[in-house]
This record gives sequence, structure tokens and C-alpha cells, in this order.
Amino acid sequence: MNPHENYEQLVKNINHHIDCYYNKDNPEITDHEYDQLMLQLKEMEKEHPEYVTPDSPTQKVGGSAKREAGVLVRHNVPMLSLQDVFSKEEVFEFVEDMQAQLLEPEFVVEYKIDGLSLVLRYEEGVLKLAETRGDGINFGEDVTANAKVIKNVKRKLKQPLPYLEVRGEVYMTNEDFEKVNERQELAGKKVFANPRNCAAGTLRQLDASVTKERGLSMFVFNVQQVRGAEFETHTQGYDYLKKQGVAVIEDYRVCHTPQEVWEAVCAIGDNRGNLPYDIDGAVIKLNRISDREQLGATSKVPRWAIAYKYPPEEKEAKILDIEVSVGRTGRITPTAVFEPVRLCGTSVSRATLHNQDFIDQLDVGIGDYVRVYKSGEIIPKIREVVKERRQPGVSRYQLPDVCPVCGTKTVREKDTADIKCPSPNCPSQIERRIINFVSRDAMDIKGFGNVYIEDLVRRGFIRDIADIFVLKDHREQMIEEGIIGKEKNTDKLLDAIEKAKQRDAYQLLTGFGIPNVGKAAAKAVMKQFVTIENLAAADVSQLVEVPDIGEVSAGCIRSFFEDETNRHMLERLRSAGVNMIRIEQEDESDCLSGLTFVITGTLPNMDRKQAAELVEKNGGRVSGSVSKKTSYLLAGENAGSKLTKAETLGIPVISEEEFLAMI
Repeated sequence: MNPHENYEQLVKNINHHIDCYYNKDNPEITDHEYDQLMLQLKEMEKEHPEYVTPDSPTQKVGGSAKREAGVLVRHNVPMLSLQDVFSKEEVFEFVEDMQAQLLEPEFVVEYKIDGLSLVLRYEEGVLKLAETRGDGINFGEDVTANAKVIKNVKRKLKQPLPYLEVRGEVYMTNEDFEKVNERQELAGKKVFANPRNCAAGTLRQLDASVTKERGLSMFVFNVQQVRGAEFETHTQGYDYLKKQGVAVIEDYRVCHTPQEVWEAVCAIGDNRGNLPYDIDGAVIKLNRISDREQLGATSKVPRWAIAYKYPPEEKEAKILDIEVSVGRTGRITPTAVFEPVRLCGTSVSRATLHNQDFIDQLDVGIGDYVRVYKSGEIIPKIREVVKERRQPGVSRYQLPDVCPVCGTKTVREKDTADIKCPSPNCPSQIERRIINFVSRDAMDIKGFGNVYIEDLVRRGFIRDIADIFVLKDHREQMIEEGIIGKEKNTDKLLDAIEKAKQRDAYQLLTGFGIPNVGKAAAKAVMKQFVTIENLAAADVSQLVEVPDIGEVSAGCIRSFFEDETNRHMLERLRSAGVNMIRIEQEDESDCLSGLTFVITGTLPNMDRKQAAELVEKNGGRVSGSVSKKTSYLLAGENAGSKLTKAETLGIPVISEEEFLAMI
């Protein structure tokens, strides 16, 4: 790629991660990794200023304003972000620059809480409005109802002023976060990745009682606007707020020299592991309001403050064991079990070691000390072995040469790092296949939990997929042994299994777990062949005629239906009354056949999933990214970078109304 194409690719990547962080509350990379991407972008823009456009990530603040929790409201004061710095030299440079421009400036160094920014507006001492950051410049979301149930948000001030607007950070303590995830697990719901995601999702949802139950907290870190009083310094504003019972950032320090500022930054860094909440840096800001007003701000950041970002958090932990598991395809995966350490707000004690090649590369063994970090602040990973702490007798771990579940001799797949159990009767493989089969994207058999599956496989009730549909013949024995529970729970599951017989044939095909054939491919295949019987008879040349099915996927499908064991299983499914015919959807058509759509932004009357289903129902294809192969971009409000890319490539952009007219 040429330099400009490299630049465009980097912008696209950063915009994707901005969307994940601000709009989806689900970051895929760490703050540090994101910061490195932004530094790279700034360097490219410095070398090629002609590349810079108004919608570059370096020119924007925050994400987009959404309508989930309430109406959009206009900001009185822009909720700008902060300029990030990463070294002692940059901190000194900022302080010395302020000293050169101002007369004896004072600095406040304080925690940068890892949460969701929120502004509170008080009129005559009464809380009238709470708004999220939104796009940072123009609009945010009205979340007043949720803000009023945050435990340390004051609804009424003791010494009211005509008008007061403050900005703070909504967060969740580690203790409250763990309680929420415990409740999620008990309810069988998805757990949250980290406290920030949980806080952001909670503040934006619609039920204030849920917000109250989850126990959000808030620290105020700035007075945005005030009428009826005058604060000469930032700390005077804090003093007033503390008298009102408002929670402000804890343990802030007033400093005067570069060295004092740096020592305060280091002290925060040393203490961050002891705090009951997560921080993602230290903020260094001018104390005097007049100094701030003199310097002002750019379109993106104030000139009077910076944020120091600490290196990614890592902890050393001792490996206590290496567990080996067998997946659906027989792949053997080692997992390191280590002493629990706290990272990014959660306790972690396990991390995958992937395969023998990865183990060899790390040179890791049971008893070693390793450095653990979180990828994307979510997934625990091992960076390296602390060799200087290796004890005598500790050596590199070697995967067993037999399956840990069934004892079959393992084999290494050609040209891969994967070691597999080749036995189709391995209980662990059967369990994983059944778990996939009953999952939401496949046959969607509700209430069929992993524990039940493992127990039924281990006791011999299930040996393959077809056995699921004859479990009713073992009802009395299952009740007697209490596998699912008593009569009521057993009958509930058996009823769900019976209903699953009528599922669409594409769900059955998805449930087979054929390599390279997921839900989307299964839909396309069944649309072409209509019945499982027709599909079983198709050859590779016929299969590759299906859109998005290449020779590899076609070969996998062919191999599945040629297998004698699978053919016998299909006969048993047919005998049990399982549907093997594609269910034609109401209002289905081929009017979008051959067209590829990308969907972006907030549509007026449907969400993106509903729009995607309409595209597929009418013969079209949905892609996640804009390219020259895109036929149309279906765009709603706050379309972002995909709209820009489509316009650059000359891709037609259509509204929801125009899209519906097409079908």
C-alpha cells in the first residue's frame, strides 16, 4: 500500500476502536494499544498535513451521541478530552511550558478515574439535568433519571447557587462490580468484561431501578460553569463541593515545580493497585481559573491540562498447574492456572497457553513465575516467564501424547501447531459438539446448560447429536437420578427439545459444527439446496456455486456427509422427526440477490440486526466493512467513518426509507 492508503487504513482501524469504546462500551484493545495507534496517526499527519480532514480521529472528541437512555441535549460547555502523555520528559515539558507562559502557576495532580464522563446541572441547588459526553462538542444523552439513583450524586445542595454545572466520572467499585457479575451468573446472563463497561452500560439503559441496584458511584472533577459565586482556583471549587456533600476526586495534590508534579504522578502510580476502583492515569491541570481562561482550548483538548498514561498493568504470578482440555474438533488446549492477581478491576487466575509451540516459545513450566496482563483489558494473557525467579527442578511443560479424557494417542495436524485427539467417541469432543448444537445460533434449545450436557454424556445418555431427541425415552431414569432436577425441570427441558424439532434446517446445519460453516454460510447453503437430503447429495462443484462458499468450505461439507457415522446420525434425526427442510420466510424474495450492503449509524425505525435480517431474507449479503465490492451503504444518524469511506469510493448511500422501497 502507498502512504495514503496506510493512513486511511489506520484511520479506519482507530475509528473502529473509538466506536467499540465509546458507543458499544466494549473495547477490543487496551488503552495503551489505542494510545500507540493515535501516536502513530499523529506522526503520519505531521509528515503529511494534507491527509488531515475534519473527521480525523485527531480532530474529534469522544464517540457519538445515542438515544438509548433518553433524548439528546445540547452541551452548555464542550466535554473535551485531554492530551495524553507517556513519559517523564513530556510531563516536565508541559509544566515548564506553563511556567514560561504564566506567572507562578499552580498545578493539581489527581486520579484519572476509569469510567464514563457525566455532567450535572443544578438550578437553585436542585439537580435538573444529567448528560453524558456524547460527541463531546454538541450533544450528549439525557440520563437524569439514572443519575438521580447513583448513591453519591446529590439531588439537592446544602448551599444553593443560581446555577452550577459540574463534570465528573461515573464508575463502579471493584466490590460492586463483582456483586453485579455474581448476580448475572446466577441469572444465567452474560457477565460484564470490566467495571467501566458495566458502569457505561448501566448508565445508558432505561430502567433506573437496575441502575440503583448495580450501585454506581461518581466523583466530580471539575466545575464547568457557575453563577452566584466565583472560584479563583480549582481547589476552591472542590472545597465548596465538599461542603455540599459532593464526592470529589480523592487525594489530589497541589504542586509548583516539575519535580513535585512528577513525584505526585509516581505516587498515584504506586497506589493504583490499592484503590477500590480502577484508574487509567493521572491528570495534571492548572489550579487558577484565570490561567485556564488565558490559555483556552483547541477544538479537541484544553491547553491547561494533560493526562499521564501509565504503562499497561502487569502482575507477576506463580503457575500452580497447567490444565489440558479437549475441544469440539478434538483440539487439545493447555491453560495455565496461577495464583490469583487483580488486573483491570477483576481477579484473574487462568490464561490460555494455546499450544505446544507457544509453550516452547515462552519456555514455561509448572512452578514458574510469569508476567500476566490483559489484552483489550479483558482477556488474561501471559507475556513472559520471569526467568530469574525459576526454582531448581522447574522445566518446560510438555503436552501429554495421549488424550487426557479418553486416553487415545494424540496426533499433530500437518502444517499446524494443533495437537488433536483423533477419537470421534472422546466424551469431551461429544460434549463440545452438543454444546454447539444446542446453542442460540444453532438449535437454540433453551435451558440445556453445559452442566447437564456433561452429566448426560458422562453417564452414557448422549453419544451423539441424535441421542438428544430420544432423551424422552429415559425420562423416568433421569428424574430418578436427578440429572436435570425433579419432574418439573426435566419435563421443561424435554419440551424444549421437542419444540426444537421444528427449527429451520439452516439451524440444524449450523448445529452440525462443520468446519468453516457458520450461521451465515448455513443460511446461504440451505437457501440454495432447500433440504438436507439435497445438500448431502451435492458435489463440490455444486457447493461452490453458493455465494461465500469456497472450495475449503465445500470440501468440509462434502467430507461431513460422506462420513458413515454422520449418515447414520442423520437417519436417526430423520426418524426422530427433526425438520430437515428450509422454512421459507414470509415476504421472502431475491430482489437483493447479488448485492452487498454495509449498515451503519442509527436507523429511524429498526436496529442494525433487523436491517441485516431483511437484507438476507431478500437475497442480499451483509458485510461489516466498506470496500469496492460494497453495493450500498445503508446509513442512519451518526454514520461516522463508514459513510466517509463510502463517499470516497463512490458507493451509493441510501436511507432506511430508500432501502425499504427496494424490497
